[in-house]
Amino acid sequence: MIGIDASEQAFGLQGPASSDTRVAGALGLVQAATYAFITNDSSGRITFVNDAAEALFGYGPGAMLGQNIDVVVPERFRASHAAGLARMVRNEPSRMAGRTIEVTARRCDGSEFPAEFTLSIWRDRFGLGFGAIMRDISEWRARDAHLVRLAHHDTLTGLPNRASFEETLDARLVAGQATCVLMLDLDGFKEVNDSCGHGTGDAVLQTLAIRLPAWLGADAILARFGGDEFAVMLPGATDPLKVAAGAAALLEAFAAPFCVLGHTFHLGVSVGGAISPTQGLSAGELVGNADLALFRAKQDGKRVFRLFQPEMRSALLSRLAMQSELRRAVAAGEFVLHYQPQVALENRCINGAEALLRWRHPERGLLYPGAFLPQLEEHPLALEVGRWILDEACRQAAAWRDAGLPIRKMGDNLFTAQVRSGTLTSDVADALQRHRLSPEMLELEITETIFLKVDEPVLRPFRDLHRRGVGISFDDFGTGYASLSSLKRFPLTRLKIDRGFVRDLMTDQHDAAIVRSIIQIGNDIGLHIIAEGIETADQEARLLEMGCRQGQGFLYAKALPAAQFEDLLQGSGPRQKIAS
Repeated sequence: MIGIDASEQAFGLQGPASSDTRVAGALGLVQAATYAFITNDSSGRITFVNDAAEALFGYGPGAMLGQNIDVVVPERFRASHAAGLARMVRNEPSRMAGRTIEVTARRCDGSEFPAEFTLSIWRDRFGLGFGAIMRDISEWRARDAHLVRLAHHDTLTGLPNRASFEETLDARLVAGQATCVLMLDLDGFKEVNDSCGHGTGDAVLQTLAIRLPAWLGADAILARFGGDEFAVMLPGATDPLKVAAGAAALLEAFAAPFCVLGHTFHLGVSVGGAISPTQGLSAGELVGNADLALFRAKQDGKRVFRLFQPEMRSALLSRLAMQSELRRAVAAGEFVLHYQPQVALENRCINGAEALLRWRHPERGLLYPGAFLPQLEEHPLALEVGRWILDEACRQAAAWRDAGLPIRKMGDNLFTAQVRSGTLTSDVADALQRHRLSPEMLELEITETIFLKVDEPVLRPFRDLHRRGVGISFDDFGTGYASLSSLKRFPLTRLKIDRGFVRDLMTDQHDAAIVRSIIQIGNDIGLHIIAEGIETADQEARLLEMGCRQGQGFLYAKALPAAQFEDLLQGSGPRQKIAS
C-alpha cells in the first residue's frame, strides 16, 4: 500500500538510524490501531492511510493514496480548509496543531459524520508533512443529544420539561417580550390511576400532550412539569380578558369525555395564570404566581380559571403559618373534643353523642372547626389527629359507660387521610379493644368528599367494620352530588339531614320536600335518619310528623366539654333525660 519513503515521511523514521525493521514495526502498529491515521504533504496529497482510515471513510485498499485531502472534507468547508493549509505551509502559527478538536468529516458516499481530530505537523528532508488521527464519535454525539433531550424534555410525553420551559421563558423576559403563563392541573386524574392503573394514566397524559396544543393555538408553548401538572407559555398575551377567554375555551374543551384504551374518562382542569411584566419579571416569579392562582382555582371548587392577584400571596403565607401552628398544636396537645347530644325526638332523651374537634389556641382562645379544619384535612398530620380523635372518643364513651351513664352511641367524623391510609379497620379494632367498647357503640361519620371517591379498596374496610357492628353514617346527605344509586354500594346504617335543609324547613317548600324525601328513602331502605341543626320546637314537631325520629341541635344543647355533657347525662341539665 505504501513505500518505504512514504512510511519514513509519515512516521519520522528517516535518517541513518532508520531500518526496514523499524519501519515494518511501526507500520504494523499503525495498521493494527482502531483509530484512523492519515497523512498528506504540503500540496494536500494523501501519502498514507491505515486500514482503519479506509474503513472509516469507505474506500477500498489504496484508493485514497494520491488523492487530495479534500476528499474527506465536506464541500462547504473546503475553502476554509485550503486557506488553513496554505497558512501552515507559509509557516504561520496554527491553532489546530497538537489539539484534539471535533470536525465534520465526509465519507466516500458523501455522508457526513462527527469526528474527533488531532493534527501533527513536521518538516524533514521530504518537506512539510501533516498527520491526523481521527475517530468516529457519532455514538457519543447521539448519546449526548439523548442526554440533552432527557435534560430538557419529559420522557413520557416528549414535551419540554420544567427546566426547558423556564429557560425559554427567562430568555423572553430578558428580551422584554411580554408573556402569559398558565398552570394547568387535571381534576379527577388520581381516580384514573386508582381505577385503571398507571399504564392507563400514562396513556391519558400522552393523549393530552397531543390534544392540548390543538386547543391552545399555534403560538402556545406547552410543557409538562410532572404528574398531572402542565404549563403553557402564551407569547404576547397581555390582555387579561383575552387570557381569561382562552382559559374558558380550555375549560370547555375538557367538558368532553376522554376515550383512551377502551375507557371513557370525565376529566376536568383547574387553571391559574400570571402575566408579565406586571405579575412577574422572571421565570421563577411568573411561574410561582401562576401556581398561586392555580391553588386558588382548586380552592374555589376546581374546574375554574383564576388570574394572579397580590392578595393570593398573603393567603399563602397565612396558610403556611397555619400549617406550622397546627404542627405545634399536635405536639402541645391543644386539640380537645366537645360532644353534642343526639336525642330521640319523641321524648328528647339522649341516645348518643357526636364528638366534635375544638382547638384551644394559646392566643386566640377556643377555635371551632371552620377556622382550621380545611387546612388540617390537607396537613400531613391529619392521619395522626384522626386516630387521636377516634381513640379519645372511644375512651370517653367507655368512661361514661363505666360510670353507669347509659350512652348508646358515639359518633366520630373521619378524615379522608384515615380512609385512604389502609389501616382504618385495624385502627378502629385497636381503639375498641383498648377501651373495651362494643362495636355497636361506635358510629363512623363520612362526608360526601369521601363518599364520591368510593372504590373497592375504600369500600372493603367499611364493609368489614359494618359486619362487625360498627355504625356508618353519611353526614350532610342531600347537599352535594351523591347519587341515590350509590347508597346501595356503601354499607350505611344512618343518613344525617343537613342543617341547611332543617333551617328553612318551615318556610321553604323545596327544603321541606327534600327533607321528606330523604326521610322516606331512608325508612324504605332500612336506614336510621337523624336531622342536624334543630333550633325550634316547630322544626322538631314537623320532623316528627314527617317520620324522623332522631335529631341534634341547639334546641337540646350545643357541643359541650366532656364534664358538662356528663351533667346532661346525669339529668342536671334543663329538660334532659337519660335514655333507658
